[in-house]
Amino acid sequence: MIGRLVSLSGVAKRYPTGTLAVQGIDLDIGQGDFLALLGPSGCGKSTLLRMIARLAAATEGRIDWPAGPPRPGDIGFVFQEPTLMPWATALANVALPLELAGLPRREAAARAAEALARVELAGFETAHPRALSGGMRMRVSIARALVTRPRLLLLDEPFAALDEITRHRLNNDLLALWEAERFTVVFVTHSVFESVYLARRILVMAPRPGRVHAEFAVEAPAPRGEAFRTSAGYAAQCREVSRALAAAMGEAA
Repeated sequence: MIGRLVSLSGVAKRYPTGTLAVQGIDLDIGQGDFLALLGPSGCGKSTLLRMIARLAAATEGRIDWPAGPPRPGDIGFVFQEPTLMPWATALANVALPLELAGLPRREAAARAAEALARVELAGFETAHPRALSGGMRMRVSIARALVTRPRLLLLDEPFAALDEITRHRLNNDLLALWEAERFTVVFVTHSVFESVYLARRILVMAPRPGRVHAEFAVEAPAPRGEAFRTSAGYAAQCREVSRALAAAMGEAA
């Protein structure tokens, strides 16, 4: 593995209600890695993501940053819903993290416009969320997460509510951004097909409590595209990961 960005050792999370959400998580996330967390609902994927993002504290274990502690803007987070301000333009939504960090408004606007262009939304700077499609709103959300130039991008099922065609396009766009810039990605999904298409590593998680059941490396030439998605190798890897997911769910039965 290339140098570690984040390292989790014996991490567990128990909520005040007594629910043990995740337990015994040992995980190294390398710089430039693309890691997918795959598992059924209730296996702690989102909880794990929030702990990595420092939005929730672990109740056991350690989360370390061997490459140096994160600075403001080092972590970008894309939620399941775009969570945009409906009264603000796309540009204003994307510029918000920079303005909150104290960047002058003109510089924040320039960087926000650049981020929108990176997600193919140049020309939509003055559009409000209500005028954008679901896929375009999610692009704005991704641009907002990238505008601070993070070292780590965390995505919590960002494409789950989108139609299949839009989801495929955004998968390709996210891969293109990652291949060009090589920030580190942790991507939560319920989809075997999406995890194999996007990730270089897949962690299959078992529920109650959430824990790592299996890990897979996905070997495929870059850039990925329809040739990979329709290949025998992709189908074989999907079958292998599907079997592991079924076994992980059987553990909790």
